[in-house]
Amino acid sequence: MKLTQDQKNFVEDLLSRMTLEEKIGQMNQESPSIVGGFDVPFSELIEMLTDGRISQEEFGRIMANAKQDFHEDDIRAGRVGSQMVKDPRQNNALQKIAVEESRLGIPLIIGFDVIHGFRSVFPIAIGEACSFDDALFEETAHMAAAESRAHGINWNFAPMIDAARDSRWGRVSEGPGEDPLLGSRFARAKIRGLQNDQSSPLSYVAACTKHYVAYGACESGRDYNTTSMSVSNLYNVYLPAFRAAMNEGAATVMAAFNDLNGVPCTVNRWLLRDVLKKDFGLEGFVVSDANAIRECVIHGIAEDDRDAGVQAALAGMDMDMGTHIYKDHLAAEVEKGTVPMAVIDEAVRRILSVKVWLGLFENPYVPEALIEAYEKGLPEEHIALCRKAAEESMVLLKNEGGLLPLSRGQKISLVGKLADDANEVCGAWAMAWKPEDCVSIRMGLEAAGADVRYFPCGGPEGEIDFEEADRACREGDVIVAVVGETDAMSGEASSKAEISLPGGQRALLERLLASGKPVVTVLMNGRPLALGWEAEHLPAILEAWHLGIRMGDAVAAALLGDVNPSGKLSSSFPAVTGQCPVYYNHPSTGRPGSKSKFTSRYLDSPWDALYPFGHGLSYTGFAYDGLCVEETADALEICVKLKNTGDREGTEVAQLYLQDVAASLVRPVKELKNYSRVTLAAGEEREIRFTLPKQDMGFYDNEGQYRLEDGLFRIYVGGSSRDCLMKEVRIAF
Repeated sequence: MKLTQDQKNFVEDLLSRMTLEEKIGQMNQESPSIVGGFDVPFSELIEMLTDGRISQEEFGRIMANAKQDFHEDDIRAGRVGSQMVKDPRQNNALQKIAVEESRLGIPLIIGFDVIHGFRSVFPIAIGEACSFDDALFEETAHMAAAESRAHGINWNFAPMIDAARDSRWGRVSEGPGEDPLLGSRFARAKIRGLQNDQSSPLSYVAACTKHYVAYGACESGRDYNTTSMSVSNLYNVYLPAFRAAMNEGAATVMAAFNDLNGVPCTVNRWLLRDVLKKDFGLEGFVVSDANAIRECVIHGIAEDDRDAGVQAALAGMDMDMGTHIYKDHLAAEVEKGTVPMAVIDEAVRRILSVKVWLGLFENPYVPEALIEAYEKGLPEEHIALCRKAAEESMVLLKNEGGLLPLSRGQKISLVGKLADDANEVCGAWAMAWKPEDCVSIRMGLEAAGADVRYFPCGGPEGEIDFEEADRACREGDVIVAVVGETDAMSGEASSKAEISLPGGQRALLERLLASGKPVVTVLMNGRPLALGWEAEHLPAILEAWHLGIRMGDAVAAALLGDVNPSGKLSSSFPAVTGQCPVYYNHPSTGRPGSKSKFTSRYLDSPWDALYPFGHGLSYTGFAYDGLCVEETADALEICVKLKNTGDREGTEVAQLYLQDVAASLVRPVKELKNYSRVTLAAGEEREIRFTLPKQDMGFYDNEGQYRLEDGLFRIYVGGSSRDCLMKEVRIAF
């Protein structure tokens, strides 16, 4: 995000004319307040829904009688800088008040959670990251920007780039997985897609990277929990994606809920001012997560709301999401001298700069013609991109005996409630999809011309109908069982102590296998599942995640061989839940895990991942050969021969890893340093080349200083983090 000098002058002139109340108003974000229609506070109503005291249907009936307060009077008085609304006509109405009825006419920045698409919902991020396709990451973000801007949303709370190594954490679904290099490239591509097309006022939005920082390392994978780690671990694993996003020009950042080594990120001056703004160069602003400033009182680092607000403002928190603490307390603290006016001015300057960069002063409204166009339905190119993203995100985990792909001549018994529930395809944090756009797996198979019979039998919740399962076995030549999680079983506030298949689904699979018919398993889930039993007993497993609105078409294409799966895992899968956290790039230990008892292992489970990071099969085969490493003054030039050994075209993700064999700090056993998607015809061989800059061969120490140390390095290239060719090279920097 860069402003011209004229734009900077405009911001300074506007700032000079603002009252203290108007300045603090810019630091206040509102969302519609729900009023009327029920006899308890809205917050308690939400708790009643989430803990099961009322049903979704009852909640819907109550909400039908409720009204929304959009804080129009506060907007008119200049006491609101941001809103969170998704209705385009409502957004136009609110902007009209801000621009035409407030004293200074400052437009609102309107934010919304657009995590993996707006109406065009793409795969959840952990799934899309499995494509290892930077161009796809950028393209889906660009489409999300265009759709959200067409609805009056000019600020996307995305990308979510938390590194996550513990699959018990529900929000692992929202981010790009466990690896800092993949996460960094994902972040940069998403920022480009959201922000870089400024060919028209409605083609870009302000990105908001989140959650800063180390939220994905919450203790025991329990959401909102504490986070403790060394400085080196923070810099080497959890900060790289945020640094990459800032280098790409991300306009804003959302701070995380968690504390880091005892200081909540919301009031962590070192994280916000020193690292993010000074070292990483954020030019835009930082917003709190919902209610996070008030939660600093519950954390125990602030005595009351006033104290929390003072600490947050001094730490560099520029905007308060939803608590009114800034609006209620900051003016008095400025007058007392507790909070310098310079702190307020800096925050407001950053907020106004983003609004100017977005062109909101010139173009605050969405044209009615554009609103009407989206009401008619999604453009075909949007639907096509949703399907492409879904096709690239699937990972073939197992395919014993070449059971897949299926033929259209086979009678398919499709089993599982998830297989025909189009409301489940979008996954967590999809908030603007339309039911008419969604395609279930049953719908996809039927549209593809498969000979399919459907048997619900059961799903992640409720009882299993074993008699219906028996009928499915009798009537089909092959059984396709769709099992996994509902979308509500992952995402925020959906951490789980047990991540094996929920409900009676394993018993259902046992019943299907007992028939002797071949069983293909399709997984719909928002996190890596513990699949030790499934991997041992099931002949074919396709990881399909929650793939978005065209999930059914994509899964059908993969099952029938119209698409050759090419995804590679962005997160390692455990055999059992007790292995969590499990990740490929773990530090070396003095006693690495092995069959020997006195090593880093469990007595009752494997010591490493069931399916490691980077794993993914194809309907063809790939062979690596002839790894060579040449040193130049500034880099290592690495080449390898890659051959398609099968009888059909396929796409392989070639992966480059590095190990620093001996260093001043213990280093990971492997670290991803590059990757490349390569499509080869049957029998084709090609030389793949990587350049590894020497500057990228270092690490951060426990003072946060980057170090390049001479010594022995191992270079690995292969089709996963586990299966690689290796060469050793000694480097003097």
